[in-house]
Amino acid sequence: MPTISVDKAALFKELGREYTTEEFDELCFEFGIELDEDTTNSERPIVDGKQEPPQLKIEIPANRYDMLCFEGIALMLNIFLGRKPLPNYQMAKPANGDLQKIIVKEDTMKIRPLVSGAILRNVNFDQTRYESFIALQDKLHQNLARQRTLVSIGTHDLDTIQGPFTYEAIPPKDIKFVPLNQTQELDGEQLMNFYDKDKHLGKYLHIIRDSPVYPVIYDSNRVVCSLPPIINGDHSKITLNTKNVFIEITALDKTKVEIVNRMMVAMFSEYCTEPFTIEPIQIVSDHNNETRVVPDMSNHTTQAEISYINQCCGLDLSAAQICELLKKMAYIAKPSASSPDLIDVEIPPTRADVLHQADIMEDVAIAYGFNNLPKSFPSKSGTIGQPLPINKLSDIVRTEAAMAGWSEVLPLILCSHDENFAWLNRKDDGNTAVKLANPKTQEFQVVRTSLLPGLLKTIRENKAHSVPIKVFEVSDVAFKDLSLERKSRNERHFAAAWYGKTSGFEVVHGLLDRVMAMLKSAFITGEEGCNNPAIGDSHYWIEELDEPTYFPGHAASIHLRVAGKEHIIGAFGILHPTVLENYELKYPVSTLEINVEAFL
Repeated sequence: MPTISVDKAALFKELGREYTTEEFDELCFEFGIELDEDTTNSERPIVDGKQEPPQLKIEIPANRYDMLCFEGIALMLNIFLGRKPLPNYQMAKPANGDLQKIIVKEDTMKIRPLVSGAILRNVNFDQTRYESFIALQDKLHQNLARQRTLVSIGTHDLDTIQGPFTYEAIPPKDIKFVPLNQTQELDGEQLMNFYDKDKHLGKYLHIIRDSPVYPVIYDSNRVVCSLPPIINGDHSKITLNTKNVFIEITALDKTKVEIVNRMMVAMFSEYCTEPFTIEPIQIVSDHNNETRVVPDMSNHTTQAEISYINQCCGLDLSAAQICELLKKMAYIAKPSASSPDLIDVEIPPTRADVLHQADIMEDVAIAYGFNNLPKSFPSKSGTIGQPLPINKLSDIVRTEAAMAGWSEVLPLILCSHDENFAWLNRKDDGNTAVKLANPKTQEFQVVRTSLLPGLLKTIRENKAHSVPIKVFEVSDVAFKDLSLERKSRNERHFAAAWYGKTSGFEVVHGLLDRVMAMLKSAFITGEEGCNNPAIGDSHYWIEELDEPTYFPGHAASIHLRVAGKEHIIGAFGILHPTVLENYELKYPVSTLEINVEAFL
């Protein structure tokens, strides 16, 4: 969870009273956050010749993006304490009625296609507010924006630039501007080299560095506002004297770009001359003529069941009582006219984490008080956990292999590309393995599609031990599957490997027969066995297999027929000498691998 440091004296002033450390810790607990540290009695750093004032370090739940800054924490605690009402965010057009525009060019689809933004008019900054403004951007970049890969924020002094703005993607050599806090003009390529060793910005360069075009935002005079997601231009930098702030946000994720936009304007519109007033802007896509106005600061309306809330919390609250509790958590709620068991709930634009009535129920419990909830043994809601069928089946296979004298191993699910393919004499067709886009080392390039690499590497690292070595694993492999939403699927496999002075082919064959017997699958030979009703609904047979992984003439595929459907579920055999050489093994190895999910 992110930890936010806030000035102790300033926060207590906002809350209207002084708290002891114990009292504030209790308040944090009641609200569902946690006081991590009070630095009052700790050694504090010297900043500009003065000792840093006492800080409160508060742990915020990862889903509460609206509390990643001093302003959000103070506002939510004041609402919880009943000292302030929920802000009413207002959208106000400029005096001339014409909204500022960001015109999106088609080439941005190649790299960072989404953009949003807003304007804060007549903002009153001081040093503390300015630092909080910058700190919130950094917290959002690190958490919700995933190190700027999904979303990046640029803030500008609107009085130094002129709209309408254009969002373009052009070759790096053609982008020239003076970066923030610099004096020398750089083009895109020079900028990458200049910041390559920078400890703050260097870690973001990879996001666009290898792209033939870089995203850039220009004003109407072709002044570069920013090169997202790396750095803003020095021309439009924010200072303490800035009064009108132009916020532009570029992204890859449509949902998160609007969440970030709402968080930025909700937190700092408080400092406008007209508090909580935001000026929207217009996003115009010139390649498809789509237009939208952002941000959307309206409340989201949903419903929650009174019976569900009471059952989960062990309470017997009326609709009016629940609505009053939700008011403490910054909701607007009232009994529903459509049903006596429902309440209508308006979710503020800052609560992107509220997705289900379970989230509303949790906030009711917080407002009621965790320590005030009745303590009782579960009754109607009590359940008994059960293993998933695939896990129960895996345990059966695991137990039988162990009882047969084999040792279970747990290798890593990631391996190198060569270990998964070339070292097993297998070719990569490009449509099988899930590959890591940015692997840290060559050892972790792909998600394994077979359990054999892990077993063979385990034997290699333990080959100084006495032979034979008998190891097995029951675990997942992964395959690319473009038909699924996540573009990949897992399969539960069982694999075993025998390493000894003899081939051990008959040993792995015996293990296969034992496991299949425990899975109630009979071994058959020929058509007569296949048509014999006495063998039951599930039976298997083996056929000679010609595969480069195995020694020619010493491998077999395993065929299973269940409920009239035939599957090839795996293979076993003696590994080819070149495979042994790749894994630095001097004795023969026989392996077995089957797909356990075929038995479900």
